[in-house]
Amino acid sequence: MRLPRSHGSRVYLTHLLAVTTGLVLVVTGPWRAGLLVIGASFVVAAAFRTVIGQDHTGMLRVRGKVFDVVWMGFLGVSLMTLALVVPG
Repeated sequence: MRLPRSHGSRVYLTHLLAVTTGLVLVVTGPWRAGLLVIGASFVVAAAFRTVIGQDHTGMLRVRGKVFDVVWMGFLGVSLMTLALVVPG
């Protein structure tokens, strides 16, 4: 199996793996942990999007850099806040 050539594609595939892991956690019971994993994954992907150069973003690039960073950061922080704020 060959890894993708761009750094952004590697980050994107790692992000998908983390989201899948979080979704499995949500379905199997510990939903707070699952949402925290998914939210943290979005925040980490947003941080990588700011660091990785335009030529190496690969599948991590959706729109412009600012849009990607703001949207993924907002989504990640929102999911983590939701996991911590909702009463058990």
